[in-house]
Amino acid sequence: MPVLRLLGSELAVLFRRRRTWAMLLALAAIPILIAVAVRLSSAVPPGRGPAFLDRISQNGLFVGITAMVVAVPLFLPLTVGVVAGDTLAGEAGQGTLRYLLAAPAGRGRLVLVKYLAAAAFAVAAPAAVALAGAGIGALLFPVGPVTLLSGDTIGVAEAVGRLLLIAAYLAVSLLGLSAVGLFVSSLTDVPVGAMAATVVLAVVSQVADALPQLDWLHPWLLSHRWLDFADLLRQPVGWDSFGANALLQAGYVAVFGALAYARFATKDVLS
Repeated sequence: MPVLRLLGSELAVLFRRRRTWAMLLALAAIPILIAVAVRLSSAVPPGRGPAFLDRISQNGLFVGITAMVVAVPLFLPLTVGVVAGDTLAGEAGQGTLRYLLAAPAGRGRLVLVKYLAAAAFAVAAPAAVALAGAGIGALLFPVGPVTLLSGDTIGVAEAVGRLLLIAAYLAVSLLGLSAVGLFVSSLTDVPVGAMAATVVLAVVSQVADALPQLDWLHPWLLSHRWLDFADLLRQPVGWDSFGANALLQAGYVAVFGALAYARFATKDVLS
């Protein structure tokens, strides 16, 4: 199928870029930095620093969880914003967009393929943090059964599964931002501007979410449920927050995906 071939080509281009791997390596460096800092320091007092930081020295699996908490506010949105903002504007800036439109895929399918590629990076980004955290945590600290927030204890294999589940939660959280970036990218031929605008919108959403005066707006904000993955660290797993987050992000994907298609379908492509 033409759309599958186009998607395969798009993914190959995305994950062959040095910039993509540089961003993934930068994300992987976050848990490494945290683990080394804890390893070289004295005991971390409870309640100081990011969530779960004080548990790292007792169990290395908490490195990945702590790193994802640290990466959510800025680093993950930053990297996803760069990829999503470059989807259409990057092709226009390089003068290759009209050649892509000459393929039989059509504009609608091209928009879909561009979004799916950005979504693939949104999955890879938190996975890089989680896997690097698990690896460096196992290397520098003891690894054993994990005590959950509910007080229950689970084995190492199940704990790794919970870590990957949190990464999946964050991947879902970033799908809405990917759609926003796609729409912004359809508005301009300047990829840097689209990237910056996408990241700024993510930051604005988080700032607005921190203002109690905007309580009425909070449930509708893109970033409102980004950190609501605590239920995944309870026994049994609470899926309510995961479902609510998925529903919120699906709304953003539907609205901004439609806006991106509507804009791109009527856009005069000169580059």
